[in-house]
Amino acid sequence: MKDQLVLDLETQFEFAEVGGRDYVHLLKVSLVGVYSYLQDEFLSFEEHEIPKLEELLKNTDLIVGFNTKFFDYTVLQPYLKEVDLKKMRSCDIMEDATNVLGFRVSLDSVAKATLGTQKSGHGLDAIRYFREGNMDALRKYCLDDVRITRDVFEYGRHNGKILFVSRYQNESGVVPVTWKFNTAQKNSPASAASEADVMPEAVSSHRADVKTGNYSLF
Repeated sequence: MKDQLVLDLETQFEFAEVGGRDYVHLLKVSLVGVYSYLQDEFLSFEEHEIPKLEELLKNTDLIVGFNTKFFDYTVLQPYLKEVDLKKMRSCDIMEDATNVLGFRVSLDSVAKATLGTQKSGHGLDAIRYFREGNMDALRKYCLDDVRITRDVFEYGRHNGKILFVSRYQNESGVVPVTWKFNTAQKNSPASAASEADVMPEAVSSHRADVKTGNYSLF
């Protein structure tokens, strides 16, 4: 039985320390956090534990994340010997939202509007935790982002949309999504994800013609 994972990672360096955004692959992993639908459990992997993560990835047929294709995959891939992340089926929530809206939104913006919650800190906090050797704080920060990403995905899967807070106005916008299971859904997200084929797909045909104060695409 294949697993589905929600994934987020933290890095050892910031962009300015490696030469900018063209050198994402040099940021190095400090911690990877995942939520396993099959195990219904949050897991974390430090840099030296990535071989264990790769074993988990071998039995995974979907990765859910936020900006995973540009960021997380690029940082993580140099550590992997057998798994090619670019070939894995992915639901990149930020990519799907960008394809619809024509501009990027942050996880914090989506979490505030969709879930009524927010991130527990900033990525630079995670780097500081790592350098201080405070792995407990780093783990809590990373897994909190994993939980938020999972909950946004579940909201979109069940409601056909996610929300975001406009950067320029204190209003919520709507992004339609069709993240759903091909087979009959069950009450438990964990059992449904482990027994069904998850097919995330953004409604890219509804690319936004966004007007001030009105972001609803329905």
